[in-house]
Amino acid sequence: MSTLIKPPKEIPPQKQDRQPGLEKDMDPQPIYDNDEPGYRRLEGKVAIITGGDSGIGRSVAVLFAKEGADVVIAYLDEHEDAQQTAADVRKYGKEALLIPTDVSKEVNCKNIIDQAIEKFKHIDIIVNNAAVQYEQQSLEDITAEQWEYTFKVNIFSYFYISRYALPYLSDGSVIINTASVTAYKGNQTLIDYSATKGAIVSFTRSLSQSLAEKGIRVNAVAPGPVWTPLIPASFEPEKVEQFGKDTPLGRPAQPVEIATCYVFLASKEACFLTGQVLHPNGGSIVNT
Repeated sequence: MSTLIKPPKEIPPQKQDRQPGLEKDMDPQPIYDNDEPGYRRLEGKVAIITGGDSGIGRSVAVLFAKEGADVVIAYLDEHEDAQQTAADVRKYGKEALLIPTDVSKEVNCKNIIDQAIEKFKHIDIIVNNAAVQYEQQSLEDITAEQWEYTFKVNIFSYFYISRYALPYLSDGSVIINTASVTAYKGNQTLIDYSATKGAIVSFTRSLSQSLAEKGIRVNAVAPGPVWTPLIPASFEPEKVEQFGKDTPLGRPAQPVEIATCYVFLASKEACFLTGQVLHPNGGSIVNT
């Protein structure tokens, strides 16, 4: 694969009938790695990535491994996708611990931290990335159950993971949260999803202030449209076909184009960045 990302010109209509979707069933396959060498910027680090089996999470796991980090990959039940991600991590000589679990539940988030410590003895990087989204045409179509579950996965898990990881984090540790362009622009058919992403931005800013004295940096990435399994799992085929074409760059991002932001934020190169949000969104201007 060339170091210059050459995304497909067209995405055919498609639909997946499960959340959060399967990468193995996508057409075309997302680009999650490149030929760039790793620079060992995360040598000896251990990273926990929720939603790490596919999409942005997969690419982050692979690029972290290239930089020298072992990774803990928490995911729901997409076992084949997760095994592929683990294989790519191990290809770069690093360890991958797979933990299938539902992060909407507090006890499962605690278990992720406990298993990570049992396996690796320390934690250096937290990537809160798991998310679901369910398109609804009206506020009245959003059930209380959907609203609650979206919040439990998309923001409650970020709180639980960070809270239980905190006793093991120290000066130089990093927390990176996945927000979204919808936190700033909104989305008329993703009201609950957008609300959780706005909460993630505020959570990031507040937590960064709380942990600054401990030397723990907290930042976020707010992607625009990205070609991940969440897209065919969320939208009708006709909308998938047009996905991302309304950005100034005229296409959705590939996961690897977003994952580089996480590598930067996790590295010492970002040592003076905390409480900030990076915006790889294809050219949309947002009020940060």
